[in-house]
Amino acid sequence: MTSASPASSRPLVQRAALWAGLVLASGALAALFQFAGFPAALLLGPMLAAITFGVRGAPIRVPKVGFQAAQATIGCLVAHAVNASIVATLLEDGLLILAVVGVTVVASAMTGWILTRIRLLPGTTAAWGSSPGGASAMVAMAEEFGADPRLVAFMQYVRVACVALTASVVARLLAGGNGALPGAGMEPAPLAVLATLAVAGLGAWAGLRLRVPAGAMIGPLVLGAALHATGLVGMVLPSWLLALAYAGIGWTVGLRFTPATVRATIHALPAVLVATFGLIGLCGMWAWGLTFLLPIDLLTAYLATSPGGLDSVAIIAVGTHSDVSFVLAVQTLRLLIVIVTGPLVARWISRSAGEVR
Repeated sequence: MTSASPASSRPLVQRAALWAGLVLASGALAALFQFAGFPAALLLGPMLAAITFGVRGAPIRVPKVGFQAAQATIGCLVAHAVNASIVATLLEDGLLILAVVGVTVVASAMTGWILTRIRLLPGTTAAWGSSPGGASAMVAMAEEFGADPRLVAFMQYVRVACVALTASVVARLLAGGNGALPGAGMEPAPLAVLATLAVAGLGAWAGLRLRVPAGAMIGPLVLGAALHATGLVGMVLPSWLLALAYAGIGWTVGLRFTPATVRATIHALPAVLVATFGLIGLCGMWAWGLTFLLPIDLLTAYLATSPGGLDSVAIIAVGTHSDVSFVLAVQTLRLLIVIVTGPLVARWISRSAGEVR
């Protein structure tokens, strides 16, 4: 009978220490953001802490099943606030919403084309990396179309991080708030929590099995919203579980920023940041214009038109006084369009750059 040697147990101890450090750093930053009154403080703190750990080479990652569980939890949280008006919104203002989404998709395609023309990135990589949403799906599909998945992941998660940060700042300025979790101080009954978790598990399984974009979140959202609206199941979750889900989303995004990826993309970082904030600014102008065309407030319009990611924007929308149904209607439609048009845009940019596929 043999026992584990000190050398073999060292990586496990190291990872445990790193996770402990990440949790402490996340808690400290989250408390700081919460004190400052930022919505989704428990998302921003873990995300910024994880970016720091990731860039410094911490060999820890959120397991895929952990990220999917966090998405499913957020799906149930959003389901509590979503009702049939999301369908009514799409039917009544579908053409206008489609136009807003179309402008975002075209702007992102032009961003990829410009990055290719100035020879910062290969055409296919720039196309997938510039897509305004569906970060996980874009990275998964990019390699099949000849793109560098590391560069695509870097561009996508730079965008997700920038959108989360700017959306939180805008929400803080427009709506104020104390950064508290939705439903804080009202711990639900255990049976209600178990019913919600069952919806989360079943919905995530169905969404992933049907290959729905962001299925781990969309599945529980659709199923939970239907059951909650009919009164069959109330979507309720304890605050500690929501905090863990927020952290799981933030850690997943932040730990994507590895030293190898940063070294491979550092030359393109300034242009990527300029392109990202340019796209965010363009979406912000469209949001302002949207308030003159529809009876919605500026914060709702801004969150609806923000170029991803769906889970982080949903968290911020639920934590403020936004029209969650409208935000989810626009964001979900954009995600579906991006998934469908991604390959076409990639081919167009590759051909315009003279790349052989």
